[in-house]
Amino acid sequence: MKVLGSAVLTMEIFIMGFAMLIAKDIHEPATLVYGFGFMIAAIITVRLLTKKIGWVLGWILQFALMAYSVVVPAMWIVNLIFMGLWVAAIVVGRKGEAARAALLSQGPPKP
Repeated sequence: MKVLGSAVLTMEIFIMGFAMLIAKDIHEPATLVYGFGFMIAAIITVRLLTKKIGWVLGWILQFALMAYSVVVPAMWIVNLIFMGLWVAAIVVGRKGEAARAALLSQGPPKP
């Protein structure tokens, strides 16, 4: 779960960087500050994904990315894709962890 969540958040950092390039000439400097704040929060959240607070912050960042759609309207589509990837990271990650735990509970393989 951590690996998939980290991948989604890392890609969102890049997406925010590209969105800030679009917004820098059109909007006020406050949009750039918001973007940099998002990027720093995402970096911190990647480090916190081993704890429950990391996943809560990840959900908050998904909605923060959605809020940036006011500045760059094309972000609505991108955000929907990344929201789906975030949900998939949680669902698939849990299944993967359960399968790994079941495999480890069987003990070492016998020759």
